[in-house]
Amino acid sequence: MKRRDFISKGLGAAALAGAALSIPFNNKLFGNPFSPLPPFPSSPLLPYDLVAIKGGEPEEMFDMAIKALGGMTNFVQKGQTVVVKPNIGWDVTPERAANTNPKLVKRVVEHCMQAGAKQVYVFDNTCDKWDRCYANSGIEKAVKDAGGTMVPGHAESYYQTVDIPQGKKLKKAKVHELVLQSDVFINIPVLKHHSGAKLTIAMKNLMGVVWDRMYWHRNDLQQCIADYATFEKKPTLNIIDAYRVMMKNGPRGVSEADVSLMKSQIVSADMVAADAAAAKIFGQEPEDIGHIALADEMGVGVMSLDKLNIHRVIL
Repeated sequence: MKRRDFISKGLGAAALAGAALSIPFNNKLFGNPFSPLPPFPSSPLLPYDLVAIKGGEPEEMFDMAIKALGGMTNFVQKGQTVVVKPNIGWDVTPERAANTNPKLVKRVVEHCMQAGAKQVYVFDNTCDKWDRCYANSGIEKAVKDAGGTMVPGHAESYYQTVDIPQGKKLKKAKVHELVLQSDVFINIPVLKHHSGAKLTIAMKNLMGVVWDRMYWHRNDLQQCIADYATFEKKPTLNIIDAYRVMMKNGPRGVSEADVSLMKSQIVSADMVAADAAAAKIFGQEPEDIGHIALADEMGVGVMSLDKLNIHRVIL
């Protein structure tokens, strides 16, 4: 399917589906479903800088998003080693939305395997006890069912010290060796409230690949998040799970009452753009989230969504 045909058919489907949606469109990214979507600026790079999808299940939304970006083979080549980093920090069930949706993680691993990946590793440096987080999040089973491998992140011996040359507050970090050795690094955060950083999305999720993150909390968390985002080993692809969104009491949450069903997903190679779009879904302006604005200023990515070629789909 040609790009122009895909855009036309995608927008046509969105228009037809919009009136039947039962999900409230109260976020700042998709806007009013009964209004025309904005035009797409031209881009000489990927077919789109960012794909935003609303209204489907995690698996079908990712299938559509990765297809719009040319397929997983645009990011994963045969024989490569892939590291997938969801949020698996908390010992809670998927309904609590403290961790990445296991259905999405499974589908991403499946796409990587189908693209010919030699090995797909999945891990997180968890906050609660790691084995319980892996099991009760549902992610461990999902990854194994998809043919991937869960690896631990709970011991300092797994981490290697690296320099952060562009960092202002964060000059060094201990990073999990698998991330450093990987051919492809895929970041799959869940969008949610965070009491310290306001929101935790793609850049904040990278705190789960480092060991010494308490330094970040003591030394200007927002700047440290932006500093680490300048590190040369950046995610190849960022896939933001906004299916269930924790609106308060993050990052762990208290109960399912903290969660709103938004059925959305953002996919982009630019983690600043991905975070900016996700902030809009949450109802926030990107410039009001300290680390997003700082990372934009430091040249990590693009915060201004009107400068991007965005493909929006409403199912």
